[in-house]
Order: sequence, then structure tokens, then C-alpha cells
Amino acid sequence: MAFSLSVTQEQLVHWRRALHQHPESSLLEFWTASYLAEQLTALGCDVKVGGEVMDRASIMGSPDDAVKQHAQEVALAQGASAEWLDRMEGLTGLIVDIRPDLPLHTVLRFDFDAVDVDESDSAEHKPSREGFRSLNEGRCHACGHDGHATIGLGTALELMRRRDSLRHNVRLIFEPAEEGTCGAEPMVSAGAVEGARYFFSAHIGASMTRPHSLACGTYGFLASTRFDVEFSGRAAHAGIDPHVGRNSLMAAACAVSNLLAIPRHGKGVSRINVGRLEAGSGRNVIPAHASLMCETRGSTTAINEYMFESARRIVESTATMYEQEYAIRLMGRASTAESDAEMRDLVRKVSAEIPYFHQDKVEDLGPGFGSDDVCAFIEAIQKQGGKGTYAQIGSHLPAGHHNERFDFDEELLLPAVELFCRMALELDARN
Repeated sequence: MAFSLSVTQEQLVHWRRALHQHPESSLLEFWTASYLAEQLTALGCDVKVGGEVMDRASIMGSPDDAVKQHAQEVALAQGASAEWLDRMEGLTGLIVDIRPDLPLHTVLRFDFDAVDVDESDSAEHKPSREGFRSLNEGRCHACGHDGHATIGLGTALELMRRRDSLRHNVRLIFEPAEEGTCGAEPMVSAGAVEGARYFFSAHIGASMTRPHSLACGTYGFLASTRFDVEFSGRAAHAGIDPHVGRNSLMAAACAVSNLLAIPRHGKGVSRINVGRLEAGSGRNVIPAHASLMCETRGSTTAINEYMFESARRIVESTATMYEQEYAIRLMGRASTAESDAEMRDLVRKVSAEIPYFHQDKVEDLGPGFGSDDVCAFIEAIQKQGGKGTYAQIGSHLPAGHHNERFDFDEELLLPAVELFCRMALELDARN
């Protein structure tokens, strides 16, 4: 079936490179959200942001006010719209309804936060060589979310062109904080997918590392809980009266040993990691403070809950043993979800009409890549009787995801827009 696109490859590359230059951490994507809002408004979209689309009470791991203020100041200095920042009120999610006057039917999701890693400045790295390397030290689009957001802009343009022919509302969700697994849940809690029957999203690369390849769905995501632990003890002179102190470093070290020794679950994959430990203030001072950054994972939500509850009991018991005050702060959470066969079949059918995708490289399912809070959207849709899938769009990758040299083939942007648009139109034709 002939399918004409109005958006051009040049426009998509322009959007992608502007986004790539301005990477921002989870829940701090003020420049990015402002840019997306401006572009979407220029396409004729009615954009909802901030508290209109995110439930503030459901947000985990929110940076403190000073960090948010600094991020907004940087965004403003880089050209972000003060008007849009005011409308956000500190929350960076966006939603566009193509036909808000019709019942919600199909949801498309695009994430847009970056990774906390310094981007390579090597001449062999295309963004560096061609002048669109990250402007923000310590942050980089090393997972393709700049591409995802670009595809979302292109899809919005194409669906707005066709809005008068739609029978139902198509909703585009631009999700912040996927890397922190704390962006989807507040949007689900705010009703982002309520009443919808179909859900489609996709990730660039992942297990599909050949150009022109495609996985129609994803299996094997791990449910995950990310949490920080704080131990507070009592400082004392290490030589004169160490017995007066309450050693937080010792408590943290004990907790780490026992956390990593949690028995693995016998009915599926289970994981735990302590990624960071900080403690102490000086050589001759009994440490009065320690902090841990941790995460658990499981092949099912129940297995992940077993790992997290085991971790919680260890922290509590350790605090008692070493006479510590303690706090556990949830920083992010992801469930697990499976892609529906009916939706996978539709992706395969649609991809056969797009020359970019070579059918000998189209697979039914690709393996999951750790955790992704896209699962919160899929799970919510499925719980209300709907169906969803999470595809993987193939690309050559000079380096793996979250690596400083990560990049992807920009040639996939135009066919990816066509894939999303065709999926939306095919689903719209269904009751």
C-alpha cells in the first residue's frame, strides 16, 4: 500500500541532533520537554504537561529543589522557553491527543531522558566529528532516547495530517525518567492510558544490532526496584573513645555482605546489586553516616518483591545490630510485561509494507534488556483488557547502550515514523 510521508529525513535528523546536544538526567529534562512542547505546538498539537499528565504523589527519586532549580537555569541559558517551564511546575512529562474529541483507543509512547555518562570526544565518534556532541558534561544520549523522541515528533506530524480521518483518539506519551524507572508510574497513576485498548512503543537497537532488522515484540524483561539506604550513627574520636561511637561504615559493610548473600529465587531469575557505598568523614573519626545505592530485579514482579523484601529486612536488622537510625528511599520501580501475540503479528504485517525492513531480518520476539518501565504502560493496558507490544528497531551500534561511544543509524528514523504511523492507523480501524 502506497504511503506518503510529509516529514523529511532532513527534518528528522535536525530534530534528533538538537535533542542529542541537550541530554538531561531523569526528572530534570527541562530543555528537552520545552523543546518537544514547542515543536509539537508548531505542528498544531494541543500539548499537556507537568501536573496535567503526572501524579506528583507517585514520583519516586525526585531530585531536591536546588538540583531542579539549577537544571532549569541551565535549560533557560540554553534557550528553553520560560513559559513552558512555568507550565511544567517541575514535572517534565508531555501528552498529545490527536483527536481529544473522540474516545481514547491507541497509545504510542516515546521516552526522552539521557544517561549519566560523558560522551566521547573522539573523531571516530560521529556526534563529535559532525558537531552535535553533548553540550552537558556528564550526560549523554547513550541509549537512543533522542531518536525515540524524534520518531515521536515525526509521528505527531503525520497523524495530525490525517486527524480528520481518525475514528478514535490516538495519544502520544512523551515519557521522562525511563532510565530512572520512575517516569511511567506517575503517568499511569494520572490516567495516561485509562480506557485505551492498544499500546505500541519501540526501542532503537537493544538486541537488534543489524540495520533493517526488527523484533515485533520483547520478552524477558526483569521487574526492578531501585532504592537508597541511609545509616545514621554517632561520631566519636577513634583513639580516645571509640566505644562511644556508632559506626555507620561498619553497619553498611555488614549490610552489603548480607544483601549480596540473599538466596536466589528457585522459580526464576533474581538479581541484587549494591552499586555505590559512601561512608565516613576522616581517618580518626568513627563514621556517623553511610549511604548505599541498590537495586533488585526479578523475572516476575513476585520474585522481585521477594528480593526487595529480603533486602529491607537485612537493612532493618543491621540497623538494630549496630544501633543505627536508617531510612530506605524508593528511587524507581519497574514491573515486567509480555508483548501480546496479536500485536506482534500486526507489527510484522505492517513492517512488510515498509521497504526499509528486510523480512528475513524481522523476528517475532527479541530478548529484554534488563528493565524498562514501558512495562508499566503495557501492564496497565492489559489489566483493562487491552493489548500491547514493545518492538525493537534494528541498527548498527558502534558501541553498546550506555557506552560513551553509543550512536545509531539515522537512516532508521524515517521508516520508524512510518511504522508508528501505520500501526496507529491499522489499530484505529479496529473497534
